[in-house]
Parts: sequence; C-alpha cells; structure tokens
Amino acid sequence: MELQGQSVLVSGGASGLGAETVRHLARAGAKVAILDVNESLASKLAADTGCFATTCDITNSSSIKDALDASETINGPARVLINCAGVAGAMRLISKEGEPVPLEHFSRIVNINLIGTFNITRLFAARLAKLEPLEDDERGVIVCTASVAAYDGQVGQEAYAAAKGGLVSLTLPLARDLAQYGIRVMTIAPGFFGTPLVNELPPKVQETLAASIPFPKRLGDPAEFASLAAHIVTNRSLNGETIRLDGALRLPPR
Repeated sequence: MELQGQSVLVSGGASGLGAETVRHLARAGAKVAILDVNESLASKLAADTGCFATTCDITNSSSIKDALDASETINGPARVLINCAGVAGAMRLISKEGEPVPLEHFSRIVNINLIGTFNITRLFAARLAKLEPLEDDERGVIVCTASVAAYDGQVGQEAYAAAKGGLVSLTLPLARDLAQYGIRVMTIAPGFFGTPLVNELPPKVQETLAASIPFPKRLGDPAEFASLAAHIVTNRSLNGETIRLDGALRLPPR
C-alpha cells in the first residue's frame, strides 16, 4: 500500500514514538490524523505538521467512534492504523513494607496498553473491512506497539510486560482473523528509545541504558521506529509478526 494520499490514524500520536511517526508519515504524503488524550499536545503537533488532531481515549468506545468519525470527515476513510497509545509503569509485586501491589496498578496498565489497543483495533477494523480492496485485494494495515519487555520483563514490570506480551500474542490471531478482508496486522517491539520521557533521565542513566545495547551502542532514534512503521505499511508480505527493534538488546532482571 502506498502512503501518498492515504488516510492514516496514529493513536498516541501527540508525543514520543507516535509523534515522530506522525511527522514521518506526513512527509511521505499521507493524510494523518493524530489521536490522543492530550488535546493541547496533539493540536500543537497538528499545527506544526499540517495534520489533523482529535481527542481520543482508547479505553472509551464512544471516544474512539467520535475520533474515527472526525478523521473520516476530514481525511476520508482511513486504511492504516498505527497504535502507539500506551502508558509505562513499574511496581514490585510486594512492597518493602510487605504489602501486595494494588490491583488498580495492574488493571490500569493492562486496560490502556492491551484492552485499549484491542478496542480501537476492533472498531477500526470493522470500518476498514467495508472499504473496497486495493492492489492484491488489500484493504489496509494495522500496526501495534509492544515492547521488548514482552519477552524480557524486568523486576516490577509484571503489568507492563503482561500487557505488551498480550499484544505480541494478539498479532498472529488478528492477522489470521482479518486475512479474509485483506487486512494485515503487524507489531513492533521497541527497546530503549530516545523519547522525551527517556531524555528527561539524568545523562548517566541514559549512558547506562545505551551501554547495555550490543549495537548500535546508543538509544534508538524515534525516526527508526517511524521508518519501520512506514515500511510495514508499504510491504504487503509483512503480516502476522512482531519485529523487535532493539539493537539486539536483552533486558536483565533489573
């Protein structure tokens, strides 16, 4: 599928990997809709890139439907969804005081990262399946964002690793389920990237993170994530797989 002139949705597109993906796709000629709960950040990025921004809470079905409607009105029916919305968070199962982790911590992270991603995916896919097919009978593409924590979850990452691992496990069955409609599903599992959140860490911490990566021995560039997401859209043979984008990183226990 060509990106030029294509209507594309990026959830969590106002910051981090999502924002860089928005910029990359816009430069490639796509008509990009930025979906994010942070209205002010999304609007600022939209003004900078000439894209369209709309508020979207992926845990709320009504919010998603409104965002899909708004995007379709402005950019036409979308054929690509890049799922970047999500939250981080770590908490040991048992605290120093001997108390169990609050169930709300686990529920919140899984609800946003896993259930929220599934929520917007199901609502988007139902619309996409009704569009006319393109070349090779392809209708569209869905890209999810997992994490290397799905494979190498560290101490305290039970909730985050479970949610991201759920996305990895979802990828193949989703691709098989949607194959009848000509819809591909892929997932990217990034390692340590130079996002605004990581860039706020002390330089020594950033150096330690970079030193743990075999090669290239540096934090990932968000542009590399965006480039891979764009390539997935244009390469019709990529389907049903998770790609680790981590410089051969394997996370230690802590």
